[in-house]
Amino acid sequence: MAYPARGSLITAGHYRSYVNEDYVDSVIQNGGIPYIIPFNDNEEVTMAQVAQLDALILSGGHDVTPWNYGEEPQQKIGMIWPARDRFDMRLLRQAEQNHIPVLGICRGAQLINVAHGGSLYQDISYREAPTLKHNQGHTPDLPTQTINLRQGSHLAALFDSQTIHVNSFHHQLIKDLGQGLTADAKALDGVIEAFENADASVIGVQWHPEMLHRSVQAMNNLFTDLIRRTKKEGF
Repeated sequence: MAYPARGSLITAGHYRSYVNEDYVDSVIQNGGIPYIIPFNDNEEVTMAQVAQLDALILSGGHDVTPWNYGEEPQQKIGMIWPARDRFDMRLLRQAEQNHIPVLGICRGAQLINVAHGGSLYQDISYREAPTLKHNQGHTPDLPTQTINLRQGSHLAALFDSQTIHVNSFHHQLIKDLGQGLTADAKALDGVIEAFENADASVIGVQWHPEMLHRSVQAMNNLFTDLIRRTKKEGF
C-alpha cells in the first residue's frame, strides 16, 4: 500500500518527502503495509515504483494546476505544484494500466477527475448554485457534512447505507466529472463528494477518511476494501 509523498521546501535548496501520519495509521490499522513514494521527475523510476505496488492512495495537498483542464488560474486558487500533478498522473496512469486499485482522497480525487478529462471549480465561490460550507476548518476527526450515496454503488455497499456523515476540508469542487467515472455520493447542495470507475478499481472521495478512521469506525471500510482488492490478498 503506497501513496505519493508531498515535497516541501525547508531551507533554500533542501526539500523533504512526507505524508501525514493519519494515512500511515489508517493503512496499518486495516491490515496493510504502508510505503511512501518519493516524488521524482523520472518516468522510468515512476514506472518501477508502481510495478512494486499492490494498491495506491493518492493523498490530499496542493490545488491541481488549472492548465490541466484548460483554464488559467483565477483569483482564489490556492498553492499549485505542476510537477507534482505530472508525478501523480504518471502514478495513476501506471496503476490503471497495471490493474492496481486506487483510492484518491481530496486532492487525490480531484487529480483523478482531471486526469480523466474532468474539470474543477477553482474555488467554492465560483459555483453559481447555492453551496454549503465545505471547509469546516477545525476538528478533523469530527463529521460535519451529510452526503447521500448512490443506490447500487460500491460505496453504498461498503457503508451499508444511503446516507453518511463526513468531514470536509476542500475549497475546490468537482465541476465536470471525468470520462468513465460515475458519481457515487453528493452533498445536500449537489456537490459531487465521491465517484468510482466502471469496476470500482478507482475510487475518489472528497472528504478525509484517514482523519476519521479512529472516530468513525465505518471509514475503515474504505481501507479494508482497498487492501482486499490488491493483487496480493493478505500481507
